Order: sequence, then C-alpha cells, then structure tokens
Amino acid sequence: MNVIPFAAVTMADGVVTIDADLLAPKLGLSVEVLRAEMRRGYVYSVTEQGIGSDAGWTRLTFRYRARSWCVVVYPDGTLVEGPATAPAPPSVARRSWRRDHSATF
Repeated sequence: MNVIPFAAVTMADGVVTIDADLLAPKLGLSVEVLRAEMRRGYVYSVTEQGIGSDAGWTRLTFRYRARSWCVVVYPDGTLVEGPATAPAPPSVARRSWRRDHSATF
C-alpha cells in the first residue's frame, strides 16, 4: 500500500475533498473526464467511519462504473491507499465500519 500526500485529501465538517489530479488516474480517467462524469453522477464515493474501538479510522472508496479506489485515513491523519476489495492491513484487520453514502467530493 502506498502513502498518499496529506494535503491530497481533506475532511472537514463531514465533507470530503480530494485532489482531482490524484483521483482521476486512480479511476483511469483524465481530470476533465473525471469532472464531467462527476457532474453526471457516474463518479461517487462511500465514506465508512470506524465505530467503537475503531473510532477515528475512516475508509474512503471512490467508484466509477466498475472501477474503484480506496484510501484509509488513520487516526493520526496518515493516508494509505489500497484496492477497495483487498483485505485490510494486519493492523486494521477486523475493524468495525459504519457506511455513509452521502459523502461529497
């Protein structure tokens, strides 16, 4: 898994913002096509918040048609990417998550 630059993803007041220059190639798109597909509603995100002993962890999954890309925000703010369908790293295994499909980016 790769560490993502801290400034590439921000979360404030329940709103997730991601750098289009980072996200577009992860979904196999140019920035222009990413923005157009976002306007059409074909690109969307799912935010999952850790609960209980996992509070402070956030998993962000971005989807476009059959493609997806995931980044985990660790409690210390570290951003680590990974495939959306891959198992979590050992330190995150068996975490509890609550999904929020209303996230924007």
